[in-house]
This record gives sequence, structure tokens and C-alpha cells, in this order.
Amino acid sequence: MQVDQIKAHLPFLRRYARALTGDQDRGDAQVRTALEAAISGSAGFNEGLAPRIALFRLFHDTLEDGGRGAAQAASGPDARLQTLDAHARQALLLTAMEGFSSEEAGQILALPPGEVDALVARAHADIETGLKTRVLIIEDEPIIAADLEAIVSDLGHDVCAVARTRAEATAAASMHGPKLVLADIQLADNSSGIDAANDILAATPVPVIFITAFPERLLTGERPEPAFLITKPFLPNAVKAAISQALFFEEQPRPAVAAAPA
Repeated sequence: MQVDQIKAHLPFLRRYARALTGDQDRGDAQVRTALEAAISGSAGFNEGLAPRIALFRLFHDTLEDGGRGAAQAASGPDARLQTLDAHARQALLLTAMEGFSSEEAGQILALPPGEVDALVARAHADIETGLKTRVLIIEDEPIIAADLEAIVSDLGHDVCAVARTRAEATAAASMHGPKLVLADIQLADNSSGIDAANDILAATPVPVIFITAFPERLLTGERPEPAFLITKPFLPNAVKAAISQALFFEEQPRPAVAAAPA
């Protein structure tokens, strides 16, 4: 398989790997492991699959610990989410975040489509039984903010505030102590959701999910980038999947994120 056939899909494999592992460095390292295995010949692309599917299949053929990593040792009030089956998490992310069909996800995971559907249903059920948490939404578009609030509330979480600017966001975080942040990149007063998130992360290691119309700019692997990223326009299931993964890795340290290039 030619490099040009998979190059365009690498940013989205990084997004998936980061969401699965809960960390940019660990996710990007898993992607490098897969590519190095293909180069060395210890693993290879399935030539019978479409390039995007073959790339994700290669990733799973070389994946360690189901992507669970350091989350094994986590504890705390959201520990129930830690019991979410690794295959269920993978199936949920592949279908909800990356947009694969059940059949395509089955080709990636080497499972029949019916089993993928069952895993996704199990993941949703486990997420819905998770404990409530406080969510801060940073979004300047009222309709989008309302959509996010409805999705978050539908999952049983409490929206503690909706902020439109960096200043509003940092003030709301200080006042309400959210346990999860959903942040748009471009805000109403031309301030940055990344800067707002970094202000919040400087005070507390809360997980942050970024929302952007240009995900490729934050999936280069060349600087500190988000572990959790949703593409605009988003589907409700993509937001739900990202929230489940962010809470799964809630207790991990949260490094600052570098601003995306203009």
C-alpha cells in the first residue's frame, strides 16, 4: 500500500488513538508503533481493505493493552467508567467519533458487524450508569451551546455554566469547579478556547474536549495537542463518545495545549 494512500488518514488515526489512550503522547506513540511495524515488515496492511480501514486495522493489530494504558490504576468517584470493556470503547469510538459503519468497524476489530453493534450498545449502557459530573461549556454560538447542553444533560451530567469568552470561562471555572470542559477553539471576542482551557488547566487537571471545524490543525503530532477533539459540525454520538473517554481518563495530568497555527 502506497504512503499517499494512507497519509490523509493519519491525523484522524491520531485523534482516535489519543481518545482511546487518553493522552497525546501515548496515542501518538501507538500510531508510530503501527507505522514502524509496517515499515519493518513485522505487521502489514491488509491489501483487501480500503486504505483508511487498513490503516486502522494495522493500528489495532499492533495495539498494546487495548489502549487502556495507565487508566488501569485510576480510582475515585468515576471509577465505574474504568470498567468499560476495551472492545466496547473501541467500537464506540470507531463508529461514533470516526464515523465507521458497523461493518467497517468489524473489519478493523476483526469482529462481525452484529458483535460491533452489541459492543456499542454495551458501551452506551455503561456510560449511562456512570456518575454525574459538572460540565463547563465554552461556546459563543447560542444554538451550538444549546445543542451541547442538551447532549450533556441527556447523559445525566450537570451543565454548571456556559461561557462565551476566555474571561467568562476562567471565571466560571473558578466559581463552579467543573470536572469536564467542552471548549470551542474560536470564541466571541476573538479570544481562544485553547487559552481559556490552559488557564483552567493551570489551576486544576480537568479533562478538556475541544471542538473545531479544522481538526487537522490540532492533529499534526508536532506540538502539545489535545487528547480529545470533536469535529464541527458534530453528531451527538460523537460528543457522547468523547465525553465517555474524557471521564474514563479523568485523573490523569493535563498538559497545556499549544495554539493551532493560523
